[in-house]
Amino acid sequence: MVNAQRKALERMWKDRCTILCQKKVTNPDTKLTDFEEAPLLEDVPCKSAGLTDVTFDLLLPQVPYPFAASPEKAEYYLNKFEKLKTSKQPFQWILNRQMPKGAKLFYTNLTVSLEDYQIVDDASEGFDITVKVNLKQYRNYGTKTVTIKEPEKPAEKPKATVKPAPRPAPTPPKPKTYTVKAGDCLWNIAKKHLGDGSRWPEIYNLNKDKIKNPNLIYGGQVLTMPS
Repeated sequence: MVNAQRKALERMWKDRCTILCQKKVTNPDTKLTDFEEAPLLEDVPCKSAGLTDVTFDLLLPQVPYPFAASPEKAEYYLNKFEKLKTSKQPFQWILNRQMPKGAKLFYTNLTVSLEDYQIVDDASEGFDITVKVNLKQYRNYGTKTVTIKEPEKPAEKPKATVKPAPRPAPTPPKPKTYTVKAGDCLWNIAKKHLGDGSRWPEIYNLNKDKIKNPNLIYGGQVLTMPS
């Protein structure tokens, strides 16, 4: 009997998914216990997507490890972090993911700014330093100039014209080839030699015969540069 009642209530709930909401009292004689039925779901506008936050912990070795080939100590990278934070300039953050045996999974490539970093010293970790890094996705934006024209006749209203934001002057042509150095990436090469890091796909498209993965380039490679 109890199970039959429970199933009946469940069917009623599915067929009539409503909530009780209190009536707006417009008459002093109306009791606060009077209710009316209202739909459960309402049309709610979606918000625009915001910028992506990236947070991760980073180990800076102070002693040699098989997995850490860089000869630089933790102080070198801490100075880099401080410069990125205080310069308030965006940079390219690229993360490659792969299996222990080398099979590639996927990679993340974002233009970001360094919002903050925290240094964590833990005696149990020996001489190594852990850094908590907070990044924020960066998007370019521009401003527009509005010019108001004086009316030709007193009766006419002022007219507004919108001029597009001025574009930066083109950079002078760079050498047609570039030899990759240790620590280089396509974004940094494009920023240094083309004046804009976001133009790295132009370099990649000209060198697909040499670059299989745009996030993996090696020292000594000679890349053809856009003219």
